[in-house]
Amino acid sequence: MNEKNPPVRPVARPVDPLNLQQDGWRIFQIMAEFVEGFEHLSNVAPSVSIFGSARFSPDHPYYQLAEQIARQLSDAGFTIITGGGPGIMEAANKGAFAGRSQSIGLNISLPHEQHANQYQDMSLTFRHFFVRKVMLVKYAMAYVILPGGFGTLDELAEIITLAQTHKSQHAPIILVQSAFWQGLLNWLKETLLAHQTIKPEDLDLITVVDEPQQVLDTIFEYDEKRRAETGQVGRTTLYQ
Repeated sequence: MNEKNPPVRPVARPVDPLNLQQDGWRIFQIMAEFVEGFEHLSNVAPSVSIFGSARFSPDHPYYQLAEQIARQLSDAGFTIITGGGPGIMEAANKGAFAGRSQSIGLNISLPHEQHANQYQDMSLTFRHFFVRKVMLVKYAMAYVILPGGFGTLDELAEIITLAQTHKSQHAPIILVQSAFWQGLLNWLKETLLAHQTIKPEDLDLITVVDEPQQVLDTIFEYDEKRRAETGQVGRTTLYQ
């Protein structure tokens, strides 16, 4: 026997017929969630998805900033889509609810953590995070990311990855509050870029702003550039 290359010993995994049956039914549950989401959201346009922490209270400056951004976007003709929960999600839905356009919440069913906020014209509830994330990304023409935790970072990383790999159409990815995001941006440049795990142009996918009007300006500038390239005339939204 070669001691450096011992024989592979396969490990048999017992098959539980009950688990196999449950997994089969779970496929249909997942399909049903996708179908419901597609049916409700396919005609919603134009829309912007807003992300951020569920932990900020209404008196927090980030909550108030999210509400202002959403209100301005809503009055400009953008439907606002959020994860439907408290904190930044509630603030964004609240701002949209008070504006001219629809406020949509894509809620997640969790044992203790999330409850749907009250500022939703359309409310959908998902059991699976990945289905919900598809819906948050698929129908938006821009993504606005306010300060948040692991969930927000997860959503941000997925949005950037989809854009970087051209698995989704390029759309503005807007980080709000430069002071909050600066450490992450420095790490991207000093570590990932330095080790060549990303390219310099990958950083161009991200725009960093501080004021609500800058969010609108970024979206409109991108929209006008896209329309000029495709020969379309006028803006996507109702903005005057």
